[in-house]
Amino acid sequence: MSEDFERNLDFDTVIERRHTNSIKYDFAVEQRAVKPGEDPYSLLPLWVADMDFKTSSFIQDELIRVAEYGIFGYSEPKDDYYETIKNFYRRRHNYNIEDRKWIIKVPGVMFALGMAIKAFSNEGDSILIQQPVYMHFADVIINNNRKVESNNLVYGEDGRYHIDFEDFEKRIIENNIKLFLLCSPHNPVCRVWTREELTRLGEICLKHNVIVVSDEIHSDFVYEGTHTVFGSISEELANNSIIVTAPTKTFNLAGIQIAHAFIKNPSIRRAFRKQIFASGYSQVSIQGIVSAQAAYSKGEVWLDALLKYIKGNIDFTNKFIKENLKGVKLVPMEATYLAWIDFNGTGLSPDEIQRRIRNKARLWLNNGILFGNTGEGFQRLNLACPRSTLAEALNRLKVAFNS
Repeated sequence: MSEDFERNLDFDTVIERRHTNSIKYDFAVEQRAVKPGEDPYSLLPLWVADMDFKTSSFIQDELIRVAEYGIFGYSEPKDDYYETIKNFYRRRHNYNIEDRKWIIKVPGVMFALGMAIKAFSNEGDSILIQQPVYMHFADVIINNNRKVESNNLVYGEDGRYHIDFEDFEKRIIENNIKLFLLCSPHNPVCRVWTREELTRLGEICLKHNVIVVSDEIHSDFVYEGTHTVFGSISEELANNSIIVTAPTKTFNLAGIQIAHAFIKNPSIRRAFRKQIFASGYSQVSIQGIVSAQAAYSKGEVWLDALLKYIKGNIDFTNKFIKENLKGVKLVPMEATYLAWIDFNGTGLSPDEIQRRIRNKARLWLNNGILFGNTGEGFQRLNLACPRSTLAEALNRLKVAFNS
């Protein structure tokens, strides 16, 4: 099945995902997106962060090869797996993973965050985040019987979000914070934090003995600026952090369940591993192993084409909103494929905004309030879809808000 060229570079074709056990398409009723008795497929879903595109054909071929072999036993990758990961991060992010021991395989980024919370805090402790932020940051803290403390991001007059560093340090001191969950690049506000911003955060954390867990799963989706891997800034910050990332967001493999934690500090690494063992988890799947290796060794032609297409979708969305939706603003998208859209200028209440999106536009987006109270009046819209699908969604918004 192997070929020496990439086949899956068509991002315009609409792929039928209904009736495939897709959370995005098939579980609207269970997710309370529709009322009882309504057709769940009457909603156009642009919410959960997976893409409506086929992954790289090289990954597809590897999965077919494994399926044809027909045995799916316990599996461990060989040395070339780790070299592939190291080479990818050196090549695309100028990040040097010096030793394969730094790389710990986990089923997902949120699993890794949960393990870090268990390893480096106690029940009742406060964990620091920066809202509005991916809603499961708060969920994993609360579900582990910890408290959420937020250094809320500041929505500036320039339309971008910024960090209140004084408040960041104040909350660490006042709440005896020992663990900070960083989202970099940030979901949903689309910021690519500068090296200077990350350094300042890191130095404050060092000063107060706060371990940084940096979720960098969106690091391959950058359109403005340069993503800085938190652990690449300095030896001190590398030894005070856990970098968590995955090929799953980049190559549309979320259902495969494979991610990595990069941990340089041996004592932090031991404590993290101990918590994984305590959870009863051991090996990742053979599908995860071959997918990750194929993605990082052969998937970059596909990835570069994808980034160009998504950037086109961003530009299309920005132009459409400016021309057709009065009082609505697209927060500048430095990164990710998840548009953070500000509807507050419409003068409508958050409830009315949500009602129009759900009942008039018949769209299934992520309500901004899910990301924290500062997300009120915002909506998150997934742009990783064929442009015809995106155009349909935006035209529905136009009708719903201009009627």
